[in-house]
Amino acid sequence: MSKFKEISIYSPKKNYNLLPFRFDRLNTNKVILTNLVGEYLYLEESELSDLVNLKLDYSNPSFGLLRSKHFIYLSDEKSPHELLALKLRTKFSRLSSFTGLHIFVLTLRCDHSCPYCQVSRQTENKNTFDMSYETADKSIEYVFRSPSKAIKIEFQGGEPLLNFELLKYVVLRAKKINQEKQINLQFVIATTMSLINDEILSFCKEHDISISSSLDGNQELHNNNRPRPGKNSHEKFLEGLHKTRETLGFDRVSALMTTTEESLKDVRSIVDEYVKLGFTGIFLRPLSPYGFAIKTKKFLAYQAEKWFEFYKEGLAYIIELNKAGIDFSEQYSSIILSKILTSNDPGYVDLMNPSGIGIAALVYNYDGDVYASDESRMLAEMGDKKFNLGNIHQKSYEEIMLSDKLLDVLEDSFTLSSPMCSDCAYENYCGSDPVYHHATQNDIVGRKPESDFCKRNMSIFKHLLELMETDDYCKKLFYKWANLC
Repeated sequence: MSKFKEISIYSPKKNYNLLPFRFDRLNTNKVILTNLVGEYLYLEESELSDLVNLKLDYSNPSFGLLRSKHFIYLSDEKSPHELLALKLRTKFSRLSSFTGLHIFVLTLRCDHSCPYCQVSRQTENKNTFDMSYETADKSIEYVFRSPSKAIKIEFQGGEPLLNFELLKYVVLRAKKINQEKQINLQFVIATTMSLINDEILSFCKEHDISISSSLDGNQELHNNNRPRPGKNSHEKFLEGLHKTRETLGFDRVSALMTTTEESLKDVRSIVDEYVKLGFTGIFLRPLSPYGFAIKTKKFLAYQAEKWFEFYKEGLAYIIELNKAGIDFSEQYSSIILSKILTSNDPGYVDLMNPSGIGIAALVYNYDGDVYASDESRMLAEMGDKKFNLGNIHQKSYEEIMLSDKLLDVLEDSFTLSSPMCSDCAYENYCGSDPVYHHATQNDIVGRKPESDFCKRNMSIFKHLLELMETDDYCKKLFYKWANLC
């Protein structure tokens, strides 16, 4: 005698209704469904047809998953609405603790002359482009007005180490104030590594400062992309990298690459350079249409489709390396996978909703001007001050953070009400980049069918979801990457 009755006995007898969801057809002959909070499910197309026509059979294995993930609910149930609302509120709760990243532009001076540079750099002797101590003090005051309990101060330029005395002052001043505030305070220096020396490293070690640098690939590619007097930028990077790791520790140094037209020719050699130097991941980053990159037209070197092929080849190679026992990740994929597979939002500015400008990061320029993001500061260097929020010597913190110039853009960047974004299956995983769309289309919302930002991200979302649906190894690897952020 059977211990249990047929499963149909336990199936609900009531009708079901649909909760809000979106869908897209994958190249795997499956359909991906996503709901208001980013939970997803793969269905056969015939199942989708039955689902929307309220004909999906209770015995279908997808029925229970659709119900548990809040795509459907039984006619007399109230808890699914309440649970979905709770998840949505939780998702946006981060907005109350805003602006965790504060960028200090200590100088526009730089010893490199990169043709794709996003900043209108100045030569090393033009110290009129250095931040003053008065401006630094005012900027520090604004930093500690942020309600965030975890704050990172990032020093940028130009080359911030050309104004190292002010950098030291900011660190010591901020740490003194934090003795009373008691927040989680971190520091990072974005540098080319060319000026790293024992004095700098000793100070970084004493005050637990991390280093972020740039590496575009092997010696030939890096030197071409990042020229400096002596044509030895790669050599200088390696010297600085080894010194920094010896003093601060292996994991206190990160590197970021930028994809130029030359980079597109051989993504494997770029990845190999990162592996050879002991990095555990790489961010396959496209060129951005800001600052000097606009003046030189370098950002027009390739379109989204060409970059996506570069990305796909790089990702495939990185997966091969992992299969061969080399633990290595693609960092942009990790950020996206964290949004897809976990409840964690890594806080990456370009993938925030509403936009991360102002509420994820603020930039204090050398002259006291405050910008809503690093990219908007770069845009201003070419004369477009659309996202200039004011000057700290003229406006209060409240006037800057509550200005219509910021709040109007944030309102327009809310993807749940943005044209085409609101209908997109990948809306939860994406973000809004008003600075990018203003720079490329003179429209902060952006015409999405013409947007390379949308083309790149939608292609990546779809590709990652397809790999997880068809390849068990990738699915396991991607879950691991999702928890790196």
